[in-house]
Amino acid sequence: MDSLVTFIEIVFINVLLSGDNAVVIALAAQQLPKEQRKKAVWWGAGAAVALRCLLTLVAITLLELPFIQIAGALMLFVIAVKLVTDAAGGHLEDDAKQVRKAGSLGQAVRTIIAADFIMSLDNVLAVAAVAEGEPVLILLGIGLSIPMIIWGSQLLSKLLVKFPLLVYLGGGLLGFAAGEMLVHDPVLLPHLAQLRTLEHAIPVLCVPLVIIVALLRLRR
Repeated sequence: MDSLVTFIEIVFINVLLSGDNAVVIALAAQQLPKEQRKKAVWWGAGAAVALRCLLTLVAITLLELPFIQIAGALMLFVIAVKLVTDAAGGHLEDDAKQVRKAGSLGQAVRTIIAADFIMSLDNVLAVAAVAEGEPVLILLGIGLSIPMIIWGSQLLSKLLVKFPLLVYLGGGLLGFAAGEMLVHDPVLLPHLAQLRTLEHAIPVLCVPLVIIVALLRLRR
């Protein structure tokens, strides 16, 4: 049951955080002929999936080092706040729209891979935090979420506009993942092991904290 919940979280995080990636794929292939456009989307997306899986597995290994999870937790918290702030402010696709349209199949594939590599930090950190060292769940979750991203990017954008609660839910989930990553750092874990209540409370408290910080940013 725990594995199923983790798997669902991984798919949800990937779909939620990959709205920009879907826009990149569409823009990069926009000026190609119809047949080449399909090839560019699938080749580029396939290579991006393989790259993201590799990066996530590397991230899980690195998270065993002292202080890495603390740094990762802080970065993931910032990403969660930015997600909620950008979505609430209507800027989800601003960065992705800076991508140049490609004129050839090879150029389109290279653009998709390069852009996905740059934009995958949030996905990699979030999935590594949620998966807790389960590579099979990672590969399945990322693999299955990609077709959803390619086919459902427009639907996802409409859903986020129609149901803003999804963005806050996703931001809260990322905040929880950041809290989990923080308390599992090898430096803090021995101390928090003696304070079980605090160990469980920190991830839960990070959920409303993400929303509060995002709303404060919006007000400014």
